[in-house]
Amino acid sequence: MKTLKKLDVDKVTAAIETDAGQTLPGLREALAEASTGQFDQTHTPEQIIRSRGRPVGSTQAVRKEAVKLRLDADVLAALRASGDGWQTRINDTLRASLALGGNLTSSSA
Repeated sequence: MKTLKKLDVDKVTAAIETDAGQTLPGLREALAEASTGQFDQTHTPEQIIRSRGRPVGSTQAVRKEAVKLRLDADVLAALRASGDGWQTRINDTLRASLALGGNLTSSSA
């Protein structure tokens, strides 16, 4: 920590950018923040291993079930062409259709 407070930001920036062969946007500011003690937390391997996966509480209580479904090639192509989230849109469309037909009473998503 004492070493960072004595850091000559200009000299370190010049040395890093010379090695990189180009100017690095934000480098000077990041080094200045580090020299004042404003920097992100350093993580240990144990902390990294524990934090892998989805954050707690980010998964839905009702999970979706993976199924195989055969669709006509042109229908599948049109759905995929509609962009990311096409599988969710299929689920929403089927849910709405079943609800209209009175075949679905719960509205779990």
